[in-house]
Amino acid sequence: MSRPSWPGWRVHRAVALFVLGLLLFLALMIGAERAGLSRAWIGPVFLFLSVMAYAVIGIYGRTTDPDEFYVAGRRIPAFYNGMATAADWMSAASFLSLSGALYLQGFSGTASQAGGLAYVLGWTGGFCLVALLIAPRLRAMNLYTVPDFFAERFGGRWPRLIAALGAVVCSFIYVVAQIYGVGLIASRLTGVQFEIGILLGLGGVLLCSFLGGMRAVTWTQVAQYLVLLMAFLIPVSWLAYKQLGSPVAPVVYGTQLPKIAALEDQLLNSPAEEEVRAAYRRQAREYTERLRDPAEALERDRARLEERVRMLKAQGVDISLVMLARRELAALPRDEEAAVLRWTRARDEALERGAPLGGLPRHGQAYEGDPHGTPGDHATFEHARLNFMALMFCLMLGTASLPHLLTRFYTTSSVAETRNSVAWSLFFIALLYLSTPALAVLVKYEVMTTLVGLPFDKLPPWIAQWSWLDSSLVSVTDMNADGVVQFGEIRLGPDVIMLTTPELGGLPYAISGLVAAGGLAAALSTADSLLLTISNALVHDSLAGTRVLAKDPSSQVVFSKFALLATAMLAAAVAAFKPAEILALVTAAFSLAASIFFAPLVLGIFWRRTSGPAVVAGMVTGAVVSLAFMVAGYAHARGWVPTAGWLRQLLVIQPVSAGVFGVPAAVVVILAMSWWARSRGPVTPAVSP
Repeated sequence: MSRPSWPGWRVHRAVALFVLGLLLFLALMIGAERAGLSRAWIGPVFLFLSVMAYAVIGIYGRTTDPDEFYVAGRRIPAFYNGMATAADWMSAASFLSLSGALYLQGFSGTASQAGGLAYVLGWTGGFCLVALLIAPRLRAMNLYTVPDFFAERFGGRWPRLIAALGAVVCSFIYVVAQIYGVGLIASRLTGVQFEIGILLGLGGVLLCSFLGGMRAVTWTQVAQYLVLLMAFLIPVSWLAYKQLGSPVAPVVYGTQLPKIAALEDQLLNSPAEEEVRAAYRRQAREYTERLRDPAEALERDRARLEERVRMLKAQGVDISLVMLARRELAALPRDEEAAVLRWTRARDEALERGAPLGGLPRHGQAYEGDPHGTPGDHATFEHARLNFMALMFCLMLGTASLPHLLTRFYTTSSVAETRNSVAWSLFFIALLYLSTPALAVLVKYEVMTTLVGLPFDKLPPWIAQWSWLDSSLVSVTDMNADGVVQFGEIRLGPDVIMLTTPELGGLPYAISGLVAAGGLAAALSTADSLLLTISNALVHDSLAGTRVLAKDPSSQVVFSKFALLATAMLAAAVAAFKPAEILALVTAAFSLAASIFFAPLVLGIFWRRTSGPAVVAGMVTGAVVSLAFMVAGYAHARGWVPTAGWLRQLLVIQPVSAGVFGVPAAVVVILAMSWWARSRGPVTPAVSP
């Protein structure tokens, strides 16, 4: 069948028209807002039009040709493939949560949570590994998927099948995080419940990836990158101009770091802040008392609320007060086990917020603790440094291992174009990553200077709106009852820092709509590729060589589309339960991908003695070790496993960095088994670029 071509001038013209249309639309919405257009309309308009724009591109790029569906006909120019890769890379975690991690944890973080700089360095370093080690050599083999490499390099069914299973697991965890972000953004734009927001955003995902596969996804991602680039740079540039007189945030934001340090010193010595900390510590003690006999405490709370409902009904008060009391009663834990879990989490949160600066580290500190202080301070310093390096290690190797990222480089016309594509990807990613630390610093300064000290009755409306949506994302509580906002009373979740930036900076609400549309674009662009990777693994890789696909190769595309639909619905169902924060889910996916794929890919490419059985054993070992450590770390955090001896030393590393154990385990197994089997038969050659 004939394939439509994409002459350079046509692509450039289409991109230029899209950018111009986006700017005109933004100006129109700002003008309409000033003319009196309700905010209730602005959000849905941004959501509907952005999804429709992506849908039009997806419909135009629809195909049933396997070559077009899987690798976009290998005709994507390096410049635009780099842009699409950057959009693929700027997931909900990068766009929404990375600035939040930098805001909450500073540059280096704490002993329990590595700072946001580990993400920036790890992900950027990972792309360098992709460029130098993996992408050109995979592209030279003219394959469709990463499991195709294992089939081509090692032969047999098991290497390909295990690789396909690993791709499904890693990508599914990742896509759950993206759909979670889609639900969060859609609910903010429309005001609907989170679960309904997931379904609204899911339609955009399916319209792009279901119809046209990689071809449609690629050109949709180009459009999405342009949206998210504008959505990210406008607020951060405005904050930089507002605070420092220059819109070039990455260059000037360092000026605010000494000011933040001085403000932190004031907060540490503030009597009002100490009152807030004392209130949280009292709250923690109350939860501790409840946990001594949770069954009795739960029954006491239930009896108290039931009595309150009866009294309100007897007094004939307003029905809204009765309904409020009933909601409090219904919100009680279902049973003792649920009560223990909720109150333990609440106690830990109260203890954290009862620490100086609301539990946040000083923004500019190297690592938490003091290498020259007490033994406890020294241990804290070492643990913080260890977690920073472990997280950076996992993110770097995970970037070089995630199948959906590596598949992006199959779409170029040659190995040379692949290298150029990686270079363009780094450039387009750098445009955003260089501004991310700046955004965190500028937002923290804005919070410290505009919200702190503000009377509660003067709080901006966006705080109440976000609190109504989810109090775990945004909340401001008068803990010391003085009627004035203190820094320790402000809670901002990592997933909303970026979304609240326009309103915090005083920009028109239309810019908030643009930022939300940018976050939606970031989530959709990554979700499209992930769903495509999963469906390809389930059909193209798992069913390869079977009778199901032997009769008609084009039937792969049909099966892949329905597998994609089923996976998307399952991921949406999981995301509706909010299993974890976006960044935690994404980090776990990277760590698991590094444990499964990095060692087999690198050794398979560069070491000719690597054997198929060794690779299978290595992938399984890496996955088992990584998952076991994640489970053990979670259980340790919940107090379910002992904390003595060598186990305690290992569990200092956070569960999401399990790849520091999974990758070495996979390397050892592959090397040992390959050396053992080298005399038993011929070896397969390494891969040449």
